[in-house]
Amino acid sequence: QVQLVESGGGLVQAGGSLRLSCAASGRTFISRYDMGWFRQAPGKEREFVAAISRSGGGTYYADSVKGRFTISRDNAKNTVYLQMNSLKPEDTAIYYCATKFNSGSYYYLDSFGSWGQGTQVTVSS
Repeated sequence: QVQLVESGGGLVQAGGSLRLSCAASGRTFISRYDMGWFRQAPGKEREFVAAISRSGGGTYYADSVKGRFTISRDNAKNTVYLQMNSLKPEDTAIYYCATKFNSGSYYYLDSFGSWGQGTQVTVSS
């Protein structure tokens, strides 16, 4: 059973930055998995934000965050990160990390599982 714990969320003004972390606990080794970040705003469906391959050599971004967010990983620390710069009020959401468990597209929710509990990001205008 993969167990993921997100942290690093908070309240920030528009234009500010946050770095989210997703740490695997127990006997979970994230080096085995491609990983992704998703977000869900109130009243909206969960949506893709970014993903990274097992080695870190491949990264994928939603158009809405491209150029502002950077996904990275440190397999030795069993952690995946999401650096978020130039934040906008529309980035306000609960952010979740997950493991990719099939060969489907990185951009599809159904390709991912083992969701963490999420961390709240609120961007004020």
